Amino acid sequence: MRKILSVLLTVAMAAGCGGVKVTPAPLFDAGPLASPCLLEQDSNTVILRDYFPTLPTMDTTVITAASEDPWLRYLEVTTADGQKGVLVVKNMLPGKMAAADPSLAPFMTTAAVPGQDDRFLILIENEADDVQVLWQNTLLDKDHGIRVVDRNTLEITVPRNARKMERSFIRAFCADEEGGLGNDILVPLERGRVVRDAGQLRRSDKHAQVLYSFLIDRFVNGRSDNDMPLGTVNPKVDYWGGDLAGVTQTLESGYFDSLGVTTIWLSPITQNPFTAWGRIHDPETQFSGYHGYWPYYTTAIDVRYGTDAELRELLDKAHADNKNVILDYVSNHMHVESPTLTAHPDWTTPSDTPDGRPNRQLYDEFRLTTWFDDHIPTLDLERPEICAQLTDSALFWMQNYDFDGFRHDATKHVPEQYWRMLTRKLCDSLPGRSFYQIGETYGSTALINSYVKPGMQDAQFDFNVYDTYIWATTSPEGSFEGLASRLSEDMSVYGSHHLMGNITGNHDRPRYICLASGDIDPDEDDKLAGWHRDIKVTDPVGYKKLQMLHALNFTIPGVPCIYYGDEFGQPGANDPDNRRWMQFDGLTPLEEDVREAASSLAHLRTGSMPLLYGDYRLLHADTDVLAYSRSYMGETVVTVLNKGEEPCSLSLTLPCGLTVDGKNETEVTVAPMSYLILK
Repeated sequence: MRKILSVLLTVAMAAGCGGVKVTPAPLFDAGPLASPCLLEQDSNTVILRDYFPTLPTMDTTVITAASEDPWLRYLEVTTADGQKGVLVVKNMLPGKMAAADPSLAPFMTTAAVPGQDDRFLILIENEADDVQVLWQNTLLDKDHGIRVVDRNTLEITVPRNARKMERSFIRAFCADEEGGLGNDILVPLERGRVVRDAGQLRRSDKHAQVLYSFLIDRFVNGRSDNDMPLGTVNPKVDYWGGDLAGVTQTLESGYFDSLGVTTIWLSPITQNPFTAWGRIHDPETQFSGYHGYWPYYTTAIDVRYGTDAELRELLDKAHADNKNVILDYVSNHMHVESPTLTAHPDWTTPSDTPDGRPNRQLYDEFRLTTWFDDHIPTLDLERPEICAQLTDSALFWMQNYDFDGFRHDATKHVPEQYWRMLTRKLCDSLPGRSFYQIGETYGSTALINSYVKPGMQDAQFDFNVYDTYIWATTSPEGSFEGLASRLSEDMSVYGSHHLMGNITGNHDRPRYICLASGDIDPDEDDKLAGWHRDIKVTDPVGYKKLQMLHALNFTIPGVPCIYYGDEFGQPGANDPDNRRWMQFDGLTPLEEDVREAASSLAHLRTGSMPLLYGDYRLLHADTDVLAYSRSYMGETVVTVLNKGEEPCSLSLTLPCGLTVDGKNETEVTVAPMSYLILK
C-alpha cells in the first residue's frame, strides 16, 4: 500500500553535551537545515523525494525501513562520502492535520532558565507521545542535551559544538500516539547561546526580514537623462522614468528606515526591448516593457534603469544601512526578438498544444509549456542544455553583484530541475553567502510546498492566506474562522516557523483597499475598471481593514511583504492601475494613519523575538474576531483582530501557563474594525 509520509532528516550522534565533545558532521550540521519532506512507500522500501544540495546522492537514494514502530520509523542512509544518517519518519496521511482540531494537537513553546543562556525549557500542552529535538540536523537524546523535568516539560542544553557556529538552531518536533503532528519549535543560537534579544539578529537572519517591493520605473526618477518613453503607447503603459538612482535616493532619505523595511525587492532590471508589444482593444494600445518582465538580454542592466556603477552603489549603501536587496528574476521566458532566441529559435516550448490549440495562458492545463503571450515564448527548461545555460545567467547576478537573494517569477511554470540546478550552483560557487529565495506560485498548498525545499527555494508568497483574508473581510459570507483554519493548515504544511511571504498585495492584483472599500467589485473586470474609471477610496472602512491586514501580516509566522503604496493605502484597480507613481508627500489624514500603523507594526515586529521566532497558538476565532498568541522564552504577544461593526470583549487563556501582565487569563476589549496587540 502506498502512503505519503512526513520525514525529517537527522543525524544519530552525540552532540557535545554534558562534557562530551563531538566534531559536527560537516555535511549535516554546517549545511542547510533539513526539512520535513515527502516519501513514497511501497512495503518497507522508501524513496526520498526531497533534495539536499550538499548531499548529492540523496535525491535518488533508496532507503529500507529499519523499524516497524506503527507511527515512528528510523531509516538509515549513507551519503556519498560514507557518513551515515538517520531519517526520523512520522506517518501523516495527506489532509490529516488540516482536518484535525488544532486545539487538541500537542503544542510546544519555550521558556527561559533564569541565569542560563545555554539552556531553556520546552513546555508542552496536550501531552506529546514523542518529541524529537535537534541541534542543526543532529538528533539529541536523554544522554545528550535533553533532561525530562516532567511529562510536560523538557530542559534542553545547547551542545558545545554550537559554540563553533556563529548562528545555528535548536529545533523540536512533536506528535501524538495516533501520528498527528503538533507544532515545531525554532530557537536561534549565537555561538551556542540562546538569542533572546532581537538586537542580536543580523540581516542574514531570514526570519527577521520585512520586504518592500515596487516597480523601479514607477518609484522615483533619480535622473532624467536616462528617461526614454516610447511615445507610441497609452501613457499608462509607457516608461515613466523611475530608476536605480531614485531607489538609492529613497534609501538615503531614510524612508525605508522610517517604515521599518529591512529588505528591498527590486523588480527585474534586465534589458527589455525598445519597441512596443502585445495589444488590447479597449482602449486600443500596445505596451512597453516598463515592468521589466520581457528580458531581451538576461545579463545586462536596462539602460533606462541605470548603470553598473549605480547598481553597485545601491547595493553598497543598502548593506551599509543594514538592509538586504533581492532581485526579481525572470526564468520562464525571454523576448521573442532577443539575441538568444534569434540564435536558438528551437529553445522554446511548442507554440501549440498537442490537440492543436494555441498554447497561450493555459496556466494550469499546460503549466510547464504554455506561453504568457506571443512575444514572450516559454523556454524549454526541461532540456538539460537549456536549463544549464539559463541557470548560469541567473547565477551571473549573484556572482557579479552583492545581491542577497532572488524573487523568482512564475515559479510553477518552471520545471523543478531548474530550481535544483540553480540552488546547487549557488551553494557550490558561493559558499558561505546567505541567499533568500522566494517564488511566485498560485495554486494548492501541495503545489506551492513542492518548491519549498532546502535545495530549491526558501519560500513562496502565500496568496492563499491573502485571498482568505480578502474573502473574510469583503464577502458577506466571510469569516475569521476560515482565516484561522487557513493559517493552521498552512503551518501544518510549510512548518510553524516558515519563511512564506505574507503580502499586502502585488503588481498583478487590484489594490486590497479598493476591494475593502467597495470601489472595486470582486466580480467585475478589474483591469477594465482601471482603464475606464478613476478608482478612489470612497469608504473610510477600507483604511481600517487595510490596517488590520498589516497587523495580521506583522504578527503571524512568515515574512511580511509590503507592496509599495500599500503602506498608506494607494488606490488602484488591476494592472496597470495598481502601478501608479509612488507618493511620499501630500497624504490625507487617513493615509497618514495607515502609514503610521504600518511603520509601528514593522518596528514592533523587528524588535520582538516572539513575533520573529515565537510559537503560534490560536486563542479564539469566530465570524468577526480572531485572536492568537506568539510566545518565545516565556515572553508572549497576543494579537486580536475585530472586523465587526461593534466592540468585542473576550476572555483569553494563554497556553502552557504563559502570562500577559502576570495573568494566564486576560480580558480584552477591541474597538470595531480594529486590532489590539498586547505584550
